[in-house]
Amino acid sequence: MRVHVLGSGAGGGLPQWNCACENCMLARTNDPRIAPRTQDSLAIGSKNERTLLVNASPDILRHIERFERLWPRSARQTPIAAIALTNGDLDHVIGLLSLRESQPLRILATPRVRAGLVERNAVLRTLARTPDQVTWTDFELGRELVLADIGIAVTAYPAPGKLPVHLVGLVDPSPEDNVALRVRDLATGRALVVATAVGAFEGIAALVSGAEVALFDGTFWSDDELIALGLGRSRARDMAHVPVGGHEGSLARFAAASFAKTRRIYTHINNTNPMLRADAPERAEVERAGWEIAFDGMEFTV
Repeated sequence: MRVHVLGSGAGGGLPQWNCACENCMLARTNDPRIAPRTQDSLAIGSKNERTLLVNASPDILRHIERFERLWPRSARQTPIAAIALTNGDLDHVIGLLSLRESQPLRILATPRVRAGLVERNAVLRTLARTPDQVTWTDFELGRELVLADIGIAVTAYPAPGKLPVHLVGLVDPSPEDNVALRVRDLATGRALVVATAVGAFEGIAALVSGAEVALFDGTFWSDDELIALGLGRSRARDMAHVPVGGHEGSLARFAAASFAKTRRIYTHINNTNPMLRADAPERAEVERAGWEIAFDGMEFTV
């Protein structure tokens, strides 16, 4: 199973268009200590050319053009066999609008995410120019979904999260609003866990147990990161992201759970996170703990 990190940044990417924080300014000036990042998305495939995308980033056209495996092989064709959505946040779904050119699409999502997109968003109805253009396949929480044409199987598990901003106040929260994915290679049985939006650590240890690789929420270093920088009023956990650092952060919680045999990679990293800088003490702390930090174009085999 081959995994390609198309985008490793959180919403807005790095640099973020309206931000003059230290990281963004360094990225704009091509400082070698920090690399620009597009918004979160993955491409997962097996030995054939069929590929699963995890989330449809606003940067999806850039992702396709700079990753040859996603290029069409003939007129009006795509190797993208399906797109799995981990939630209905705009930075995970807005890229679908760039794929509306009468191309048949298969989208995997929980019924709640599907309803939020199809029933409450008239713009996304442009995906369905013909009755059979889009096939929605529901994730049933905890039940494996086999994608034989790609050579993988995917299981969605509820992850502590929140409603998309555009649905707050309109519907009640549900366990289906935000999921982590466990992706299994049908040929080898090896597993990858994708948990890029996690608001609390409870239940995560069981999900990651036995997986060869875990791509985990690296959005914020500290709970008060945006507040301390004067860039917002919300804490990391208010936004459904466990911070990386601190006694209750994911770095400490994973260490206590003893996942030394699982390759651990932080992704979905916010533009403000200091661990993005190669010379930052936070980066050194992450690497001493045996973690890696994802970058656009990172590729590995599970």
